Amino acid sequence: MAKKKNITNSNIISFYMDYVLEHNEQPKTVYDLAKANNFEEQKFYEHFGSLESVEKHVFTEFFNNTITVLNKSGDYQSFDPRNKLLSFYFTFFENLTANRSYVKYALEHNKNNLKTLSQLKDLKHVFTSYIEYLEIDLIHIKQEQIDRIQQRGLKETAWLQLLLTMKFWMDDTSPRFEKTDIFIEKSVNTSFDVLDVAPLRRLIDFGKFIFKEKIQMN
Repeated sequence: MAKKKNITNSNIISFYMDYVLEHNEQPKTVYDLAKANNFEEQKFYEHFGSLESVEKHVFTEFFNNTITVLNKSGDYQSFDPRNKLLSFYFTFFENLTANRSYVKYALEHNKNNLKTLSQLKDLKHVFTSYIEYLEIDLIHIKQEQIDRIQQRGLKETAWLQLLLTMKFWMDDTSPRFEKTDIFIEKSVNTSFDVLDVAPLRRLIDFGKFIFKEKIQMN
């Protein structure tokens, strides 16, 4: 049988995931993966440098698929940051659910320590960049260093929240993962309620007004 010639990134990721599920282990070599899927080993290296890089890219592929779906929605672009993040979560976890067997295999052995998994490193990078893109409203201190610390803290907190949601979803046994949907809605809304800076800004503005009036009266 002739070898497959038109091999894409997505093909290799699918081959890799299928191999893991069929053999209940990762391929030991690129040769094993190529032989099992009838393509030349060199085709692999046109897209990835190692099997480990494929493993990491699986989760960024879920992320990229999520963003592609969201960007096709006209409503999504008009959403505020809270509803954009909610839309992201629901769509991302639909992607995870469609590939639940692989995701559980990849993460379950370390489900109590997801943060340290190297295979999620690339996902963290693209996800925290997405959080920055949302431009979630924070109190601006007008000191660059403090603003940077706030932004970094926001991204780390958002990443931790995603990891906790993934862990909850992995343990969820409810029909259609309804409890995960509830968890997502409550956790995201609570996070934004805590971050709601409008009342604090009004208080700061009121304090500035009182201070200014007091100076003028004196």
